[in-house]
Amino acid sequence: MKKIGLNSICPCSSGIKYKKCCLPYHKGALPKSALELMRSRYSAYAVNKSNYIIKTTHPNHLEYSENLREWKESIESFSTHTKFLSLEILDFVSFENEAFVTFKAILSSGEMLEKSRFLRVNKIWLYESGEIDLD
Repeated sequence: MKKIGLNSICPCSSGIKYKKCCLPYHKGALPKSALELMRSRYSAYAVNKSNYIIKTTHPNHLEYSENLREWKESIESFSTHTKFLSLEILDFVSFENEAFVTFKAILSSGEMLEKSRFLRVNKIWLYESGEIDLD
């Protein structure tokens, strides 16, 4: 598992310390918006918190799997072999139960542009899908 100090700047590029930014979500606090969820998921990949990724993925998502062991291994392999260098939010549109976040992530494997769709189910935001453009 990748370690990050509590006083380190959060991987989500907020400029805030990890302990006051995404760590509370990784420990169980519910994001109040899809944007908070998106940032916390990016950080979860960066620090290899596969359980958080699984917990915050909507069952409609293509990678959603009932085989949790295999899904967890896949996430952890990606997280372990990828450096998450920066995150830039390009657009955020939110409605009562649906939201879209467009972002650019700089990864060791290259630049990734994604427009993510989030759905709120029983007052909990979940990542439902994403349109990805890899450069």
